[in-house]
Amino acid sequence: MLREMGRVVAVETASVWVETIPSSLCGKCAARAGCGQGIVSRASGHRGLVQALETSAVRARDCRVDDEVEIELPESAVLKGSLLVYFAPLLFAIAAVLLAQPYGEFATVIAFVLGLAVGFAVVRVVTHWLLPRQSFEPRLYSVTQPQTSVANTAVIARH
Repeated sequence: MLREMGRVVAVETASVWVETIPSSLCGKCAARAGCGQGIVSRASGHRGLVQALETSAVRARDCRVDDEVEIELPESAVLKGSLLVYFAPLLFAIAAVLLAQPYGEFATVIAFVLGLAVGFAVVRVVTHWLLPRQSFEPRLYSVTQPQTSVANTAVIARH
């Protein structure tokens, strides 16, 4: 399981929205320094919003805004998602190129672009209609209530 810490920004009926910085996953990836996502998120300080589904152990109603939560995602979901998103469109594009090859170079280029578009459309249909969406979404793993500190409270004094 891949786990990430984040802060709850909104609570819904069966899920919570969590603000994360994708740093722990970036540190485990083999592409660390060369990954565009990691470079952009570190440079901009961009925080991602993720919808995490509740589990039997941690319910959405147990969470409050500003709680720290740990979310998890199975490695199999990352692997299946990567194969589906990258491999399927490329496979359609190569098949289209092979079919259009006898018609010339221009037809081959057009067939590649069309095959790629059809591949992305197929991925969209498969992920939207055939595969259960919940298998690709992160889930709540644990909740840590925020500690109220004196430094965070505002004191207004009148003279």
